Amino acid sequence: MTPTAAVHETPRADHQGRRERKKRRTREALVEAAFELFQEKGFDATTVEEIADAVDVSSRTFFRYFASKEEVVLTFQEEQFAAVLEELLARPAGEPVMTALRKTCVSVLRACEDGAFGFDPERFVCIQEMMESSPAVLGRSLEHGQKKQADLTRLIAQRMGVDPSTDLRPHVAAGAATCAFRSAFDAWAMGVTGDKRFSDVLAEIFRLLEEGINYPSKG
Repeated sequence: MTPTAAVHETPRADHQGRRERKKRRTREALVEAAFELFQEKGFDATTVEEIADAVDVSSRTFFRYFASKEEVVLTFQEEQFAAVLEELLARPAGEPVMTALRKTCVSVLRACEDGAFGFDPERFVCIQEMMESSPAVLGRSLEHGQKKQADLTRLIAQRMGVDPSTDLRPHVAAGAATCAFRSAFDAWAMGVTGDKRFSDVLAEIFRLLEEGINYPSKG
C-alpha cells in the first residue's frame, strides 16, 4: 500500500466508524425509550410514534432498526439467549446434558434478575410483566424461543458428539429446556410456587426433568 493510499483510506474508515457508533447509539436510545414507556404506560398503550419522539427521530427511523414494538422486547431475549449459549459452552465437558442445561439456564436467569453481567433487572421485570399482560409480547417471545431452539439443539449435539440429523436426543433435550422455561414462567406467574423467584422455579423444574418424568400412575 502506498503512503498516498493510506492517507485517503483513513478518513473514510474513520467516517464509517463514526457512522456505526451513531447507529448503535440511536438503537440503544430507542430501546431505552421504549422500555421507559412500556413501564410507564404499558406495552399496548405505547405507540411507535411515542418511542421515536422520545429520541427525537422519525417513525421511519425507528423502523430502520426494528420491525415492530415486539422486536424491541426481543433485544433483551437475544442477549439472554446468547449468554445461555456462551455459558453452556463453558460447562465441564463430562457433565450430563440436562445438568449442564439446568446450571446454565438458572445461572443466566439469576443474572437477569440480579443485574449481573450487564443485564438490566428492571428491564427483565418489565418483560415478565408484559408477557403476562400482552398476548402480542408473549406470542413473539414464544416464536423467538422456537427459532432459537435449533441453535440450542446444534450446541447440545456438539456437546454429545452426535449428529442431530440422525439422533433425536439433542432435539429432546433442547425441547425440554424450552418447555422448562415456559412451565416455570406459567407456574411463577400464577403464583403456584408462592414467593419463589422465577429462577428458583426454573431450577426446580429442571431437577424434575433430571429425575425423569415417567411418573407412576395412581393405579
